[in-house]
Amino acid sequence: MFFSKNKIIVIILTSVVIFVFTIKDLKSSDLKIIDGDTIHLNGKKIRFSGIDTPEIKQICYKDGVKNTCGVSAKQILIDKISNNRIQCIEEGKDQYKRILAECFVNNESLSSYLVRSGYAFAYRRYSKKFISDENYAKLNKKGMWSMEFDYPWDWRKQN
Repeated sequence: MFFSKNKIIVIILTSVVIFVFTIKDLKSSDLKIIDGDTIHLNGKKIRFSGIDTPEIKQICYKDGVKNTCGVSAKQILIDKISNNRIQCIEEGKDQYKRILAECFVNNESLSSYLVRSGYAFAYRRYSKKFISDENYAKLNKKGMWSMEFDYPWDWRKQN
């Protein structure tokens, strides 16, 4: 069974329209960055799924010198987003009723970017999606992998 050229075009256009309506396209002007993995967008609290970044008050050490790695993770996210548009694909809600989503800028996953830069970790308890990004950062001693640090989930238990 072969489709005519017009049917193929209709199928493609329909697919594109469905895809566009499933993505929440939000402007950065409606954005507040809370920390490295949490943002407020149009009044909604969004937590990046599958990753965990250091908390704002978390400290790491590089060559014995304090590094505010939680603040650094937030700043890396701020710099990456800049004035670009954000697209988020919602994946559910967490125990705190935050929206879990993977968000993108210029078709690049912010989660993947943060993990590859070494300022976020693959949150293996919930997802295996970003393990290769974490392995890259660890191998190349990116970000926190060049420092002494506690994993964010361990730091939260102690503080």
